[in-house]
Amino acid sequence: MDPDSEYTTLLSTLLSTTLSTNTDIVLVVLIVVLLIFTALIAGSEVAFFSLSTKDINYLKQKEEDTHQNVLRLLDNPKRLLATLLIGNNFLSIGVIISTNMLISDLFDIHSIAPALPEAIATLVNVLVQIVFVTFFLVLFGEVLPKVYATQNNLKLSLFTAPFITFLDHIFSPLSNFLVNSTSFIEGRISSKSKKDISNEDVENAIELTVGHSASKQEVNIFKGILKFGEITVKQIMRTRMDVFGLEYNWSYDQMKNQVMETGFSRFPVYEESLDQIKGILYSKDLLSYLDTPNFNWHDLVRPTYFVHESKLIEDLLKEFQHKRIHMAIVVDEFGGTSGVVTLEDIMEEIIGEIKDEFDDDELLLKKIDDNNYIIEGKTLINDACRVLSIPVERFEEVRGESDSLAGMVLEIAGKFPVQNEVFSFENFDFTVLQLDQRRILKIKLTMHDSEENLES
Repeated sequence: MDPDSEYTTLLSTLLSTTLSTNTDIVLVVLIVVLLIFTALIAGSEVAFFSLSTKDINYLKQKEEDTHQNVLRLLDNPKRLLATLLIGNNFLSIGVIISTNMLISDLFDIHSIAPALPEAIATLVNVLVQIVFVTFFLVLFGEVLPKVYATQNNLKLSLFTAPFITFLDHIFSPLSNFLVNSTSFIEGRISSKSKKDISNEDVENAIELTVGHSASKQEVNIFKGILKFGEITVKQIMRTRMDVFGLEYNWSYDQMKNQVMETGFSRFPVYEESLDQIKGILYSKDLLSYLDTPNFNWHDLVRPTYFVHESKLIEDLLKEFQHKRIHMAIVVDEFGGTSGVVTLEDIMEEIIGEIKDEFDDDELLLKKIDDNNYIIEGKTLINDACRVLSIPVERFEEVRGESDSLAGMVLEIAGKFPVQNEVFSFENFDFTVLQLDQRRILKIKLTMHDSEENLES
């Protein structure tokens, strides 16, 4: 045999083997990269759509671009889902093609069992590819990332937000086409399908039980439970203007006189202003030292528990139970004191107004007749609606960020009013009865019969 021919054959074999090896390495790297991106998209689908109301409120408090990206993506959930599905399908197809090429190069049933017929050998090759691809794609591209996402939804959402935002821009034409197509189909089908039951439907169903299986008080409790998970601390707290605190530099006699005069069971202790809370003083802790002159009452001050005003009262109730406390100081986004919230405030959202022997008998709401009431401006909208049996949602479009009745009147007016000025919303008239330079003190609420009631 010619030596030159033998050398050429050997070189050709080495080159083909090297090229095959390099191709396999490239395919392995490509498969790993595609699986990583597939896992990120699959996990993001679970992470984004499992964020709770508490998580959304947390994101709204942050100004970082990543947090705002998550909120922007969630503003259009249908488009987000379409983007995730498109990206996942493209990547899955890439994994399947790359894996099949790799298996075809590494595994050949003809070399293992040359006696097998061509048709059976081809079938075995296909089955091996299907099993191998399905195992890796389902395990590493679906199951593991989704299990991780259920436990770390907020963390994963923040991590993948830039990547998903990039895909959203790339696939926007196709995503919009899919969303518009599904909206058209959904519109055609929705008229034939049953409507989802809203909170209002449930409330109407609860109302029907009055006089049958439940009393009016029990119905109000059911309504309170229904809305309990949507109420924030800011909606029920005692505002800063109505907080009675103790100055840290006061003498023992000054402090004792303030405690006896107001009659509360717990007092915030502050230095210079309510923005500098030093702790909480419990009145019962003073009982053993009432006759002790010049007692250092600062030793009785307990640590303070702070909560943000956007915190849901459902979560706060659990924390109160866990920490065995009854009061928290509410702070705003700047760290300043907004007010205080107590366990009693939370429970009143379910069972209604709670009054004990220490509560002031002066009511925030005075009834003139069935249609006219005089209400203090500091009264919370939720409390007024609960007492007057008005759905809180009635004022959603005009209350803005206000939680008190005076704040809502200012939102409706768009200016600071003058005395006896009247502002209307739907079948409600709000007359400003008393004010000072900065606050609306008293409001007269007049409720006119709606057209529906007049017709009936």
